[in-house]
Amino acid sequence: MAKDLKSKETKSEALDPLDAFLCFAVYSTGHAFNRFYKPRLDALGLTYPQYLVMVLLSAEDDQTVGDICEKLFLESNTLTPLIKRLEASGYVTRRRDAEDERIVRVSLTAQGKRIAKKAACVPAQTLEALDLPAGDLAELRRVLITVREKLQAADRS
Repeated sequence: MAKDLKSKETKSEALDPLDAFLCFAVYSTGHAFNRFYKPRLDALGLTYPQYLVMVLLSAEDDQTVGDICEKLFLESNTLTPLIKRLEASGYVTRRRDAEDERIVRVSLTAQGKRIAKKAACVPAQTLEALDLPAGDLAELRRVLITVREKLQAADRS
């Protein structure tokens, strides 16, 4: 009888082995987000990680590299080259902190502020494309943050 049920399953109804993995759903969704964001950010000369730095600096300018690393869950050896490319593009400036020269502070330039303002429409475009109820989006965000926090805690133990 099980064989009969299986033979009636269409390929689209069969559970792909990868679909059983939560991590694959998150991974493949991340790729879908990247494909969606890429043309929009390419038009501004930004990569997604650079865009995130610009968003952070737009919300609160003159942040330390350490603070940005913490907020983006990146190591400084990953973030520093990214910030140097933003600086070479004329979007940010870097300077040593006046009180502690070991600390590097990052600020948007006037050109960076213009680009950040142009990029501000991308989240609304994303929400429009998703076309999901606000409550579902809020719940999804809450669950994803909880998953991230639990995995980080498990990684530390």
